[in-house]
Amino acid sequence: MTDHEKRFGYSLNLKLSTDKPFFGPGVIELLDRICETKSINSAAKGMGMSYNKAWRILKRAEQEIGYPLIITNIGGANGGGSIVTEEGKCLMKKYQLFQQKTYEVVDEYFNDIFAKELEW
Repeated sequence: MTDHEKRFGYSLNLKLSTDKPFFGPGVIELLDRICETKSINSAAKGMGMSYNKAWRILKRAEQEIGYPLIITNIGGANGGGSIVTEEGKCLMKKYQLFQQKTYEVVDEYFNDIFAKELEW
């Protein structure tokens, strides 16, 4: 494959932020995994991060957004676990819609601006 046969693209890194980013693809993945596993620890391990890091990420997002994203139950007869709150699920859907709509617009601009280069 020659250099001219290679097709190029772009990447975006969309995050919600205040003074610092607090909600983006990493938090979405973590919350998705919590939905699947009902466990912060399992979700974190699946992403190759420590429980403490996952906890800090979630708490920072909750602090900035102003409501809980997860509910954690400690121990008990059936063991502990965590679930994503309805507000958390709603925020995930809104972020994903924001991301989808942003990519649609950016795709259009990218294809228009780089049309000549994309013909190679």
